[in-house]
Amino acid sequence: MIIFYILMSWLPNVRENFIGELLGKLVEPYLSPFRKVIPPLFGTIDFSPIVALFVLQFAVTGLKSIVALLIG
Repeated sequence: MIIFYILMSWLPNVRENFIGELLGKLVEPYLSPFRKVIPPLFGTIDFSPIVALFVLQFAVTGLKSIVALLIG
């Protein structure tokens, strides 16, 4: 969802349709803390979604490890 939301920012007026608004409601609460900490580069390039994806991947990997320890 995050990647699709990021790609939608490249297309004009896509975020204003139903899908764009729905994705915004789902993705923005997760991205907003990262955007508060990581300022855009040169005022336009936003790297916070990349960091957010790395954090999410790290969390998923950690949860998989914990579940594997508990089960196995």
